Amino acid sequence: MEGPPVALTAEDLKARGYRTWGDEDPFENLVAPFYFKEDEKEIVCAFVSERKHCNGHGMLHGGLLMTFADFALFALARKELSGPTVTVGFNAEFVSAGLEGQLIEARGEVVRSTKSLLFVRGEIFSGDTTILTFSGILKRVRGQ
Repeated sequence: MEGPPVALTAEDLKARGYRTWGDEDPFENLVAPFYFKEDEKEIVCAFVSERKHCNGHGMLHGGLLMTFADFALFALARKELSGPTVTVGFNAEFVSAGLEGQLIEARGEVVRSTKSLLFVRGEIFSGDTTILTFSGILKRVRGQ
């Protein structure tokens, strides 16, 4: 099973305006790191898959994809965030396999924003191949 060639490297992502949360989330930086880029139309998340992201069968590990989806929830809701926020609900549907050496991206949207909750959905893909769809609920934590 071969995937599309990598269009970008991590250095290319940075050069094109992608960034991480910095030191705010050491776990995500250890695992990937994951990147996001915001323009006037949308927010796009991305990372370049490596061997360390794969399971024993050479496909992207499901836990990694769910971690990337959780990262994407917060990046996609970025304009709506104010103060500490946590994930209180998360759903993921695995659609196909992702492979080493691919540019993995996520796009999505905030479906609804209330005083205390944000409802977000998105899709992780490589090229024209959907790898995972996801949705989540983020809760604003008051009094922190």
